[in-house]
Amino acid sequence: MERKETFRSRWGLVLTSLGAAIGTGNIWRFPKETAANGGGSFLLPWIIFLFIWSIPILMVEFAVGKKTRRGTVGAFMAFLGRKKGWMGAFMAFVSSAIGFYYAVVMGWVLRYVYVALRGDVRPGVDTESLWFSFLTSPLQVIFFQILAILITTVIVMKGIEKGIERINLFLIPALFLIMIFLAIRAVTLPGASRGIVYLFTPRGEQLGEASTWISALAQSAWSCSAGMGMALTYGVYMRRKEDTTLNAVLTGLGNNSASLIVGIAVFSTVFALSPTPAAADAALQEGGTGLTFIYLTALFATMPFGSLVAFFFFLATAFAALTSMLSTYELAVRNFMDFGLSRKRAVLYMSAATFLLGLPSAAVVLNMGGRPVPVILENQDHVWGLALLLTGLMLYLLLRSYGVRRFRENFINSRWSDIRVGRWFDVLFNYVVPVEIAVLFVWYFYQTLTGPSENWWVSGPIGLALMLIQWAGVIVLLRYLVNRYSHKIDLSDVDVNLPLDEEDRHPVRLYGGYEVHYKDLKEV
Repeated sequence: MERKETFRSRWGLVLTSLGAAIGTGNIWRFPKETAANGGGSFLLPWIIFLFIWSIPILMVEFAVGKKTRRGTVGAFMAFLGRKKGWMGAFMAFVSSAIGFYYAVVMGWVLRYVYVALRGDVRPGVDTESLWFSFLTSPLQVIFFQILAILITTVIVMKGIEKGIERINLFLIPALFLIMIFLAIRAVTLPGASRGIVYLFTPRGEQLGEASTWISALAQSAWSCSAGMGMALTYGVYMRRKEDTTLNAVLTGLGNNSASLIVGIAVFSTVFALSPTPAAADAALQEGGTGLTFIYLTALFATMPFGSLVAFFFFLATAFAALTSMLSTYELAVRNFMDFGLSRKRAVLYMSAATFLLGLPSAAVVLNMGGRPVPVILENQDHVWGLALLLTGLMLYLLLRSYGVRRFRENFINSRWSDIRVGRWFDVLFNYVVPVEIAVLFVWYFYQTLTGPSENWWVSGPIGLALMLIQWAGVIVLLRYLVNRYSHKIDLSDVDVNLPLDEEDRHPVRLYGGYEVHYKDLKEV
């Protein structure tokens, strides 16, 4: 009888889930959003939404995966019927599509680890030319894209215990240690206190603006990977006695802690080494690649042992990128395996798709306003990043279809629960979460149709049209494929009407038709 894969420990599950959540967005998007929305004025709603959006959705994802022991496609089939499996397929595709261009981003970071290691981050270096010359060299970008894919492939090929869990047990503690080291180094710089004050001081006028709260909600949702299917996928491998609520809380708190540590390091460094507070604010609000590969690299070059500090910074960023790549891979691989593929074949298919579908993001760079811009990558980041609104909505529909209270009683509160979840969960998902989803959709379309549209490939009516066309095309294709091949997913052992606490008393079919009781299994 083949033993199903599980995490060996709660520590392994939590660190792996943290790896899925912590990514480059914590390092270059969080400082940008915080600076643009008033520092402490942004932090307050960002923390609130952690508890009324991100953690509750992670709880639902973990519980769905733990109950069904299937990837996103099989899970949606189990709860909503086989014809609704396309929703789970769309969730899987969105996360995979993010992975297609994310491999390019990880390649950028790996290149800068090499740049720092060979000592090129030194006084007098032209960091803008250094970045632009690399970005406009397709062969270099593709080389590092392939390197990122190869590293990810080798790890995921080894499975959960020997691959993903084992590497996260090393990478996540190492990531936190490096970030803490960088934060300590940053706060000791002369003038660093200005950055700390800027980061943590609320500004009343911005705290009262709707845009601040909406930006905080978006950052919390995307940073924690809530609604992406990654927590659902890792829930498949949870041990039976694990508590979904505690693991969701630890994942959310750990992710926000990482963002705050990075924020302290980045704000302190930028304010300490920038010529004026206005220059520091401008650099932070630029965010993204400009902040990371141009401005911060230039600041590192002015510090004693600048190459060493830069090396650790980019190494931490590479660790964050890798752990996120692992989760996007495993999400797709789990679904392929549910359709009957071996792990090896599933990983190879995912690697081929990541390379081929990521090539346009790596190679297409156009001159926009005198600066090279990876327009395909920015378009894909926009299209599939916003598609997370749809996947979150689909997960919400799954929950409401089953019944919020019934779901809580059957799958979240069990005899193994460390934390008992009360009726606040029902109120939250019946009344608060629908409003949050609606506000995000309405605000996005309002901003898109009324805001500046000079970046036509991303924003404005043209960008909106491109996004909707891509969404529609993928949904039509996935509905066809899932309806045609849905019979390949075996759901004979999944009964969503059976609460977790009653599974011991009911036989189920597992492992190729053997009829067994859960209590007779070594670990499920």
